[in-house]
Amino acid sequence: MMTTIADISSFFASHTPLSLAEDWDNVGLLAGDPAQPVTKIMTCLTITAASAAEAIHERAELIVTHHPLPFKPLKRLTTEQTPGRLLWSLARAGVAIFSPHTAFDSAAAGINQQLAEGIGLTQIQPLVPAKNDPNGLGSGRIGTLTKPITLQEAAALLANFLKIDGLQMVGEPNQKISRIGIACGSAGSFLPAAADSGCQLLITGETTFHTCLEAEALGLSLLLPGHYASERFACEQLAVVLKNQFPGLEVWPSRAETDPVRWLPLG
Repeated sequence: MMTTIADISSFFASHTPLSLAEDWDNVGLLAGDPAQPVTKIMTCLTITAASAAEAIHERAELIVTHHPLPFKPLKRLTTEQTPGRLLWSLARAGVAIFSPHTAFDSAAAGINQQLAEGIGLTQIQPLVPAKNDPNGLGSGRIGTLTKPITLQEAAALLANFLKIDGLQMVGEPNQKISRIGIACGSAGSFLPAAADSGCQLLITGETTFHTCLEAEALGLSLLLPGHYASERFACEQLAVVLKNQFPGLEVWPSRAETDPVRWLPLG
């Protein structure tokens, strides 16, 4: 039987229940015909000019993007601004768009869970439990290391898992760490929850200068590997999951997508 976009949407309904998404988010099938057959799917963190061109060139019928497009409501669909330009080019090529976004962040096998497991945390629980969720899910994750390590060692552990060369750190390198909060992407808003939960460290992709100052005042360390690094790995893994679930399809993570923020060696 031919796989349709509706079949992919049904899979996500169980894998990343959209009820887990934040109220402000825009998730699910955002553009396309549910009845359209699918033979090729590309996953990505964000739809950009490069990743959109790749999907069109490779004749994908569906992009599964972590970050929604559109994210904010559009009053008009023209090529005069970037969201409209991307949507117009993809629609003309018959490429549909699905985004699980914050539902994928919070799912049982979602990004925050993968991060927590990837650095070896145990007793993993939601950092902010969802209201009235019978499965005990929620936003972010919190867990404990089997033995305390220094903040410097935690940074090395995270960098190794994410396969990155560097990251930003707030805190003393020799501080002992055992209880860690996880919130992928741009999640400085989770700082109070991490402090209230007794974390010595919060890992998030990026945050503001003033959040860093507040963390310092609270005596809570931060590791900031970058927004891209904190989530892109899971988009690559999602391609594997989709391929296993739908073995007749060609599924791949975008090869054109890159982190727009780069480390610049000087001297």
